Amino acid sequence: MRESLGAVAFDLDGTLYPNYRFYRRLVSFAFKETRLLLAFSKARAKLHAAADTCQNAGDFYELQAEIMAKFLKEEPARVREKTEERIYRGWEPLFRTIKLFARVKECLTALRDAGLKLGLLSDFPPKRKLNYLGLDGFFDAVLCSEDSGMLKPAPAPFLELAKALDQAPSRILYVGNSVSYDILGARGAGMKTALIRAPWQSRRGKAGADLVFSDYRTLRNFVLS
Repeated sequence: MRESLGAVAFDLDGTLYPNYRFYRRLVSFAFKETRLLLAFSKARAKLHAAADTCQNAGDFYELQAEIMAKFLKEEPARVREKTEERIYRGWEPLFRTIKLFARVKECLTALRDAGLKLGLLSDFPPKRKLNYLGLDGFFDAVLCSEDSGMLKPAPAPFLELAKALDQAPSRILYVGNSVSYDILGARGAGMKTALIRAPWQSRRGKAGADLVFSDYRTLRNFVLS
């Protein structure tokens, strides 16, 4: 696989760490901010499903706030402010105590030492999270899909990632935990794909991923073979 690749790129949430480690820290927030979280979830579902959303991040956040405002019956400007304060910035400190999957850093180091570029594409702003997770400095390109005006599985954020890595999409392996967003999105943009799943999860529904794995040693060996 190594000779066919110039870069390996990763999703963040649920891919570099198990989602349950975040969700259990979110319980108190969900209890206090149930309506805001429901509105946010509804907006994200609509934006994920949209084939063509916005032209830039400013328009994206405006549209997201408008969708949420209809549910909350509040002014979009106030909803956008609350979303930034309580969700985007409010969740980030939770990552200070979240542990990565085993051997993530070992895998990233091996891939980088083999001469591969490393990228990261998340549907949420990732840079502060990477700092809290101790992953600063590993990646050559760090992107948030919201900046493209579209969420996964739209091809635009994946193509922006390829551009940032200076690689043809066919020379990139994208690693994620969601078939619907990561695997189908990356494949639609012309990338190779790897799907991380817990050992007890079925391998059915892998959506044509080139690799399904549960241990980062498996990913490392697959890429460097």
